[in-house]
Amino acid sequence: MAEMQSAEESDLDPNKDDLPLRANTNHMLVRHYVLDLTIHFESKTIGGSIVLFLEPGKGKSMETPDSAPSGESISPSTLCEQPKQEPQLHLQPQAGVSQTEVTVETCDHKHVEGTEARSWQEGASDEFTLVLDCCDLSVSKVEEVDVASVPGMRALLDDCEQPPQAGCLSFTLVERLLALSSSCWKEQHDLYLQCSTAPCPQGAAPLSFHTDLWSLQLRKRGVGSPSGFPRALRIWYETKPKGASVRWTDTQDGRCCVYTMGSPINNRALFPCQEPPVAMSTWQATVVAPGEYTVLLSGENQALPVQKESGLSRWAYYVTMPMPASTFTLAVGQWHEAQAKSGTGVPDLTESSNSTPGVSTSGCSSVEKPCHGSNQEFQGAADGPAQSMCSHVDYPCRFTLTEAWREAIIPHRVFSPTCLLPQVEAVVVPHLPACLAAAHAVLGVHPFSHLDVLIVPSGFSSLGMASPHIVFLSQSVLMGPAHLCGARLCHEIAHAWFGLVIGARDWTEEWISEGFATFLEDVLWAKVQQLSLHEEEDQLHLRALLRWRRLHDELQNSEQELQILRPHKESTGVVSESGASTVKHGLNPEKPFMQVHYLKGYFLLKFLASFTGHEQFLAFLRLFVSSYHGRLVLSQDFLRMLLDHFPDVKRRGLTLEGIYADWLDAPGIPKWLTEESAAWLQSPLVTEVQQEVTKWIHFSRGHGKGTKRKRGDPSLKVNFKEMGPEQTVLLLEMLLEEEKMSAGVLQTLERTYDLRTQDAEVKHRWCELVVKHKYSAAYKDVEDFLIDNQAMGVYLYGELMLQEDGRQQALARRCFSGAQGHMDPAAVAVVSEMIL
Repeated sequence: MAEMQSAEESDLDPNKDDLPLRANTNHMLVRHYVLDLTIHFESKTIGGSIVLFLEPGKGKSMETPDSAPSGESISPSTLCEQPKQEPQLHLQPQAGVSQTEVTVETCDHKHVEGTEARSWQEGASDEFTLVLDCCDLSVSKVEEVDVASVPGMRALLDDCEQPPQAGCLSFTLVERLLALSSSCWKEQHDLYLQCSTAPCPQGAAPLSFHTDLWSLQLRKRGVGSPSGFPRALRIWYETKPKGASVRWTDTQDGRCCVYTMGSPINNRALFPCQEPPVAMSTWQATVVAPGEYTVLLSGENQALPVQKESGLSRWAYYVTMPMPASTFTLAVGQWHEAQAKSGTGVPDLTESSNSTPGVSTSGCSSVEKPCHGSNQEFQGAADGPAQSMCSHVDYPCRFTLTEAWREAIIPHRVFSPTCLLPQVEAVVVPHLPACLAAAHAVLGVHPFSHLDVLIVPSGFSSLGMASPHIVFLSQSVLMGPAHLCGARLCHEIAHAWFGLVIGARDWTEEWISEGFATFLEDVLWAKVQQLSLHEEEDQLHLRALLRWRRLHDELQNSEQELQILRPHKESTGVVSESGASTVKHGLNPEKPFMQVHYLKGYFLLKFLASFTGHEQFLAFLRLFVSSYHGRLVLSQDFLRMLLDHFPDVKRRGLTLEGIYADWLDAPGIPKWLTEESAAWLQSPLVTEVQQEVTKWIHFSRGHGKGTKRKRGDPSLKVNFKEMGPEQTVLLLEMLLEEEKMSAGVLQTLERTYDLRTQDAEVKHRWCELVVKHKYSAAYKDVEDFLIDNQAMGVYLYGELMLQEDGRQQALARRCFSGAQGHMDPAAVAVVSEMIL
């Protein structure tokens, strides 16, 4: 059976809106990856091999393997006996065998010009095609892996009722390897490693392959169905310097580095994989890099380097929780670990410490039993393993560990370029434990066993990005008071629950990740600050008003199609027969800079909480995590569980259809939000800002052109009130609505609030005022902001150009010329359109 792409799929253009997901996951699933990669800074490439362990999709026809007579159909049980129980393992690791020692015995895998095209064209049209998502990779060879040659694999057959039939040994071995219980994960991973270094079967020809714009397609001669396709493959490949999954750039110290920057195309330009979120897999990765470099991956273990005689070092990571390939994260650079200093004054939210007895710091090695599903009705908040319900596939789950439930602060490290270490040690390091403890207090057990935080290069396109076990932070969060940094840490930590251990089954439903993290950011940050209930309510209202203003502006200046939280509507989560699909607007260059999924999703959760009560809603979130951790969800999974859990809200008019119509399936602003925003204007913190705005307007009008005031005039003496960072942001936003402000007033404004030392959010609003009023004395502030805060300055370029002022336009072009070599490609595309 050949896997055919539709004409519509084949014509997809990377410069168009929608991102294609080509992998035929309904036909074949990758269950485990083993990567063996080397970082080449000189050529800006990553090269090596990846071994895929495969499992045929369910419900597909099973045809003859290549060893059987052509065209003869046999049943699955005849093809390969399925294991009737979990294999019992009695293994002795192969002596002296490890990925660092074994050299794969295989023929030369260097690419021969024309071989790929010729062998692909010669392939039979009725052969099964395995399609992997792939872009900008140079694939040199694809070969089978002879798993039967690995001595330890034979132990998997010890409890077989009957030996595998001829031609089915490798199929049976991989099936039984994949079926091992999570209690045997260490032995399973050891076998994966041994298999990854095994040779190709004797006399076996390489597989035919073909690459196009978005995919790598593989065939084995004579194999017409997934059932007869090899279950373990090795792909030799190399990335390209301009591949969009990784960024080759310089750190703030001026040293080379490479990292995955959250590209819209995810990891398909780093390794061939199955990108659809339903393709959940585990992985192991060995990365070789120069000895002076630190290699960080999104693995469960905190790896230490093994030094090689060549001056290189080898780092080995793994994960045991099946997750989408898009969550794989890599960062290689001359990072340095920041150290904690005593006496920081940051509140301690827990009596627990990082050294909780019995808790492993290297993954789930303390797991003694697998985590299985349950049909038991869940009644209350999950406060420990006895109350937790697991319905995911079997993996070593922290939700089953008493020790994990007690561990408020998981082991953590913070890495940074040398030049930023003082700021990191003053701002990030002291706040991280409190943020972790707050998340544990609100959401329960940490889904991941440890956390690394890395300050990434200045060209990073957002304030933060969360992956399993690792968070990237922009240098922008280090400026000024710790408020912006602390809130952002809370946001990224919240993604461990919403976005990672619970993920969206359809990537267009970004609100499931970003809306929840934005909502929880406020809750966690208030807890870190140890606010009273009254203070927390005031702060929540202020932050809600700021977000309302931002959302209102964005919706006025964006296409309606990009304002919809569920763009596929009733077809959300639907894929083609093969499993291929598209991510609507996934390649729109403006989309990464839009906040609608964050903000509209956040307000939807506030709307739902208004029906249930705030504390009851937080308790429900814990229930949802207990029920759905380790799984992918759609909007209706969350909403239906909410409506079932709070039956009273249905009687008060809240329905699934109404939520779809008002919040998820339509552009614009729901009526509730417009009404609620009026109440936020009455909040005490907001009222204080409004009073200060009135003073500034009066002060400004008293300093207008043509207005003369004598020295000592009482109207010139105004006592302005000191305000917090978010109040200052709101103040500057409201002052932006004034048509005119003189240079003298702007100078007084900057000095009154010491704006040049404030956080990046405050500085951004200050720069907008400078641009609007052509305050040339502060143009250096704008220039510095555009260089140092590339994650936030994109639309400031547009404001500089819209003023149609020659000096401002020259400033924009000068900054862009100096920064574009380090900027994110999406940011370069958007800014280029603005200024050219």
